[in-house]
Amino acid sequence: MKHHVVPRKHYYLVFLALLCLTGTTVAANFVDVGGLNLLIALCIAFTKASLVVLIFMNVRFSSPLTKLFVAAGLFWLFTLILLTFSDYVSRGWIPTPQPWQESPNRNVDNPALH
Repeated sequence: MKHHVVPRKHYYLVFLALLCLTGTTVAANFVDVGGLNLLIALCIAFTKASLVVLIFMNVRFSSPLTKLFVAAGLFWLFTLILLTFSDYVSRGWIPTPQPWQESPNRNVDNPALH
């Protein structure tokens, strides 16, 4: 079985890149760009996760079977997110019953009518 040896220099560079991206995430939190804040944070998080999976978990130099399992895991993650989002979006489609309310013409003087 063939193993690929990655020099330590690459690990240190990826570690520094992760630190810089973490600092960028914190800095982006203080800048208000409206609806793009979420998109910027997700792009930075995706980049950091890709670096960790490809370099630290050695998926970049792994067998095709390992890459297939990583892809299957991502597919399953996106499927669960899609199902959760579809439930969240469809919450208002079915009206919810309102609680019972007292009648405005309730006769307070005659308790036998209650």
